[in-house]
Formats: sequence, structure tokens, C-alpha cells
Amino acid sequence: MQRIPANSLRQTEMDGTNNNNNSNKQKAPLKPKEPLRNQRRESEGSVESPNLEFEYGDTDSMSAELSELYSYTEEPEFAFNRDCFEEDFRSQVQNRRWIDLDTAAQKTYIMRLLDALEVTNREKRLKVSRAILYLAQGVFAECDTEMEALYWSRHNIFLLYNMGTFTALLELLSMEIENNQACSSALRKPAISLADSTELRVMLSIMYLIVETIRLECEEDTEDWKSARETFKTDLGSPVYNGEPFAVLLFSMVTKFCSMNAPHFPMKKVLLLLWKTVLFTLGGFEDLQKLKMKQREILGLPPLPEDSIKVVRSMRAASPPASAMELIEQQQQQQKRGRRSRRPLMKQDSLDTYNERDPFKNDDIRDDEEDSEDADSGIEGEVDPLDRDVIIQPPPPPPPLKPLAERISFPKGLPWAPKVREKDIEQFLETSRNKFIGFTLGNDTETLVGLPRPIHESVKTLKQHKYISIAEVQIKRENELQECPMTLGEEEVEETPTEILYQGMLPNLSQYVIALLKLLLAAAPTSKAKTDSINILADVLPEEMPITVLQSMKLGIDVNRHKEIIVKAISALLLLLLKHFKLNHIYQFEYVSQHLVFANCIPLILKFFNQNIMSYISAKNSISILDYPYCVVHQLPELTAESLEVGDNIQFCWRNLFSCINLLRILNKLTKWKHSRTMMLVVFKSAPILKRALKAKQAMMQLYVLKLLKIQTKYLGRQWRKSNMKTMSAIYQKVRHRLNDDWAYGNDIDARPWDFQAEECALRESIEKFNNRRYDKNQKTEFTPVDNCLQSVLGQKTDIPEDFHYSYEMWLEREVFSQPIKWEELLETE
Repeated sequence: MQRIPANSLRQTEMDGTNNNNNSNKQKAPLKPKEPLRNQRRESEGSVESPNLEFEYGDTDSMSAELSELYSYTEEPEFAFNRDCFEEDFRSQVQNRRWIDLDTAAQKTYIMRLLDALEVTNREKRLKVSRAILYLAQGVFAECDTEMEALYWSRHNIFLLYNMGTFTALLELLSMEIENNQACSSALRKPAISLADSTELRVMLSIMYLIVETIRLECEEDTEDWKSARETFKTDLGSPVYNGEPFAVLLFSMVTKFCSMNAPHFPMKKVLLLLWKTVLFTLGGFEDLQKLKMKQREILGLPPLPEDSIKVVRSMRAASPPASAMELIEQQQQQQKRGRRSRRPLMKQDSLDTYNERDPFKNDDIRDDEEDSEDADSGIEGEVDPLDRDVIIQPPPPPPPLKPLAERISFPKGLPWAPKVREKDIEQFLETSRNKFIGFTLGNDTETLVGLPRPIHESVKTLKQHKYISIAEVQIKRENELQECPMTLGEEEVEETPTEILYQGMLPNLSQYVIALLKLLLAAAPTSKAKTDSINILADVLPEEMPITVLQSMKLGIDVNRHKEIIVKAISALLLLLLKHFKLNHIYQFEYVSQHLVFANCIPLILKFFNQNIMSYISAKNSISILDYPYCVVHQLPELTAESLEVGDNIQFCWRNLFSCINLLRILNKLTKWKHSRTMMLVVFKSAPILKRALKAKQAMMQLYVLKLLKIQTKYLGRQWRKSNMKTMSAIYQKVRHRLNDDWAYGNDIDARPWDFQAEECALRESIEKFNNRRYDKNQKTEFTPVDNCLQSVLGQKTDIPEDFHYSYEMWLEREVFSQPIKWEELLETE
């Protein structure tokens, strides 16, 4: 299988320490005391960072999603679209505006535009496409406010869809994809710019606006619009476009671009349209939750113990880790002031006292009572063991509680209900029987004869929290189908949108995965430009490069924004595919996961996080006055350095935080219950990289970082656990518990070395059996019935060449009459 080169992913063994030190090495020499102050000043911003008021969802706001479709370099094209529309509209309708026409007149004009799309002249066809794009953008020249432009955009898009615009554009898109002349022309150019992809960008922009607008539901939608939405959703998810879903066509564009056969494809628009198509046809995270509950009900499984979406949204962030240098400096300052430090690090014997208190309440109380010195609440900084004797202090008595009315109420206890697998109960009973009886009973979890009373109580508690996943039921059913194909017969597979998409992706799935990871690598902020890397800036670079400092600043912001949007689209797309395939069938999920792992997805994501993650989350790579729809409704001032910084008071960048959470969730899905892949996290030294990501005070991001740390703690050694007790405490507070998972001590039998190849090969074998049984209909197995009837066999129609009857007599002479028949061989037995 083709791989992304591993040497491009592994920098200095992923130790996560070099990036922070290089910047200090390059600075001018400082006075002896200044490096300590400088380092403290740099760390203060991360330790005292405020809570990020971020609400995770399928997408950002509608205006933000629409603005990210356009690069700032494309800003002049808004006027081109308007001019093309007005030129054509004035020739058809005299002295009237579009918004003044009735619906019938608007439909008539759109029909004339669609007829003009079929002309052979490319320039005329482009002008018509621009006029349609202007309609989809909301005829902004006739609007006074942004809301008015968005209203007319929605009205026009439903009108365009009902008149068949999307189907007409799809035919043009297929023509452009197969346009070998444009591909060869782009390959010959030394530098590719916006001008090489004009037709594709216009078509993809219209299609994106149609998909994104119809996807969003509004209370004001009419019944006709609701019906159109369901019809469009069904069509996009069905194999009606050349026998395959629309998403597969977009995937083919991605692979063609990454194979360097079509370097002019506007990849950002393709990825955004692909992501929104999958989101629309398969459903978002709330739809997934509903599907999961419905599937469990069909399989006869008990309902979920809690709604994971609500639990995560109700969680609060913990304070980030403080650096050892900062804690030492804090200790020195407090000693100079003549008072003791308030517990910067806790002794092992005081952890029980700490854990008995409600951490949520105490954190709130301390936040109000102390200002800059409460950096050690929640997740506290871990220091080097050599420095521990300097700063370890006994814990102070609990602070007095506030009056009940002033205290904020948080849910008591742990946020997640514990879970136990059937396998865990079997292992527990096997160990207990070996200890007390001396023999085992296999997978029997009911017989408790000979076991002491405490074991009975333990088994009872484990069974109360037993959780049977949909994946376990699917694996069991698949094993039965493999063992008894004749008895159970043919499996009935429901043609869901997810199933249809998987069938369409299956023949080239490895190519799609590798192409997406190549794009993710090229767009990652930690990647360095190489001569053999993919050029993802073809649809952002202008024909003429900037000549002033201001234009260079604008282009630099645009390029960084462009990369961030690509990372956002790919991370969201991969996560959606993994979650939907896992719900549809576990082996579909495992197939995609294994391709991701073999293509070095795990080190790629770790490389992405091997940076100053707080700088990435708070990056301001946007120019608010150039964002759609603001830029098309308002009169733009002359661009200055000050206008570039308008709107820079935002606390964080939504898309970057969204991307980070998505990548962490993908990493969790790839490594969960896979010990060989967990060892990859250990080998790549992911612990310090992930610990730095805890500096982002956002509960959901911290949760998935802590999950990744939890699964590898047993492999990191006792010294690491001893030096990181507060991180261990945070894992206990925030991550779901498996009752007999000995994750914190490393005594589990799963901590033994694992053969990576053996585990992955066994999984690969199961996946191939599943794919062959369900999707390879042409295979001839040993269970295929044999036709023994002579008349039936002779009556079967056989495909022969057209010219066979000309040489039929010669064939008879050569193959039949001239060949001696050895009748005695029929009587011989082997």
C-alpha cells in the first residue's frame, strides 16, 4: 500500500520540546536574571488563559461557513458576477429589479439562463455561470443589509434547485473534470494561479451554496422547501450520478489532484463541498445520536446510560498545567514576601483528602478568593522530581464554603456512568476461578459455585454496569454468517446512505484516504515547504504577486486562512466518515481506520499538535471587512494596516479549535481498544505533546486529550505516573471509568508487549472476509451450487466473439476432430 513518507512526519522523535526552545536560542543574549522572567512571562499567558466559550457543533454559523468559501483574493470577482448578471438581465427585463419580479417571471429568467448554459462557447458559458452565482449570492447590489442579502440568497437558491440548476451544473462539472486540455495546460505552467480554475471555482461555488443553504433548516421554510430538502438529500445520497453518489465524484477529484494529474483543481472548494455533502446526506452528530439509539432499540439492547453530547457540553474546563519554571519562580517570590506558598504540588498521601472534596465547588471558591495564584487548581503543573523538595508543601485546610445561594450548582459525582464489557466479566471470573478453585469454565459468567461471597458481590456490580455495544452484536453476527453461510442464508443489507457511500468508496478507498492525508500534511502549520509536496495554494494565489507590503500582508493572512479551512474540512470529513461507518457496521469503520493507520495518520496528527497549540487556537488569520456577506453589502474603505486588524478582539478562532477537537477525536477512535496502536503513541512520545494541549481551557478538548493520556499511562512507567499525579486525578474526574480497568497502575495483563503485525493482520483478515462475503458477488466459493443437468448446462448462453462464426469450422477441426479421444482415461481412478 502507498504511504505518506514517515520521515516527513517524524521530527526529532516527536519529543515535543525542540520547538519551544529554538525561539529562545535565536534571541540576543539577556542579563542573567532576564531569561527566567522572560520564560515566566511567556508561560503566564497560557497558565492564566481564560475559559474558552466555545460550543462544539457540526458547523460554525451560517455567515462564517459561507465566508470561508471565498478567498480574499477572489474579492474582485463579486463585481464580475454582478456585471455579468446585470448585462444579461437588462437585455431581458427593462427598468425593473430582480427583487421586484414575481416568482413566475423569476422562473422564466432562470430557464433562459439554464438554456444558455448549454452553449459551446466557453466564454459565454462562463458569463452565464457567473450570473447564476450572483443570484445564489443574493443579488447583493439590490440589498441594503447583510440579512437582506442572505434572505434573497436563500430564496433564489431554492428557486434555482427547483428549476434543475444543480443537475445542469453537475453535467458541466463532469465535463470539466474530464477536460484533458485544461489539465495538460496546467501541467505545463510553472506557476498555477486563480485564473487556471475560474470555471471550476464558479461551478463549485454555486453547488456549495445550494448544498449548504438547503441543508440548513429554518422555521420560516414553506412546505415546498421542506419537501425539496428531503428530495435533494435523497438524491445526493443515492447512486443517481453516473451510478455512484455525488460524494464519490468529489473524492475522485481529490485523488486526481493529489496524483498531480489536475493541479489546477480548486481543492479548498472541493473539500468544503465534499464535507457538506457528507454532512447533509449522512447527518450530523445529533443525527448520529438518534440513529444510535434507534439501532440499539432494533437490536434489543438497553438504552444509552447518558446523552454524551449533553454531558460534554455541561463539563467545565480545568486549569492548564503550570510549567516547573513558573512554579519555582512563584515559590521564590512568595518566600521573599515572607509567606508560604499555597500548595503548588501535592504529596501522594494527601491525594485522598483532595479527592474526597468536590473538585468543582472548591475550584469555584478558590477562583473568587485568589487571583493570579490559583494556577494549580484542576490539572496542576508537574515538575521534575529533583525540584520536588523545593516546592512541595502540605495542603492547607479546606477554605470556608460560601452561602448556598452564592454557590453555583454542578452535578455531583462523576460525569459518566461506568461501563463493563462482557469480556471484562469473563476475565475477572477466569482469574477468580484460577485463584480459588484451580480451573476455569470458559465463557460461563453465570456459575459462581465455589467462589467466596465478595466475588459474588463483585460480579453482581459488574453486571449492573455491563454495556453491550452495537459493534459487539455486529461482530457476533458476522462470525455466525461466516460459520454457517448455508443455514443462515443471504444477509439482508439495508440500503442506507452510509451503506451506499461505502459501496461507492470501496474500490478506491485506500486512494481516497491517502489523498486526504496528503492534503492534511500539506496544510498543517508544522509542515515545511518541500519541492515534492502538493501545491494546495492554486486557488488562492493571484496572477500577479503583490508588490506592496500591505498586499503581502493580506496575501499572507489569506494563505494561512486557506490552510486552516482545508484542515477544518478534512478533519470534520474524516470524523464524520468514521462515526457513520462505525454505526453502520464495525468492519467498515475498521477498514477505513486501518487504511488511516497504515498511511501514518497517527504520527501526522501528533506532528500537528507538536506546536504552540494556544497560538494556533488564538490565531487571527481573518479580515472581517473582507468576509462575505459584509464585503458585498457595505462600501469598503481603503485597505490599511489598521483595517486588517479590525475584529481582532476575538478570544479564539472557531475553526482552529474545531479542527483540534476533531483531530483528537479521530486519534481516539483509531487507538481505542487497539493496544498495538496505543504503543505507537508511546513510541512517538505523545505524552508531552498531549500535555501541552491541556493548556487550552476548553472542556471538550481537554476530555479527549485526557482519554489519550489514560490509555497509555500503563505503558509510561511508574516514575511518569508519580510525577504527573494531578493529570492522573483529572483523568479520574473527567474520563469514563471501566470498573476493572487497571489503567492507573500498569498491573493489567494488557500491559505486556504486543506484536503489532499479528494484531493488525488478524483484524485485516476479518475485514477482508466481511468485504468478500458482502460485496464480492462474483466470487465462486465452495458453497456455490453446481448445475448437474446436461440440458441446463448446454442451454446456457455463452458470450462468443462476433467473428467466431467465420472460423467456426476451423475451430471444430482443430479443437474437436483432430484431437484423439482417450476413452480409457475416463475409467482410470486417481
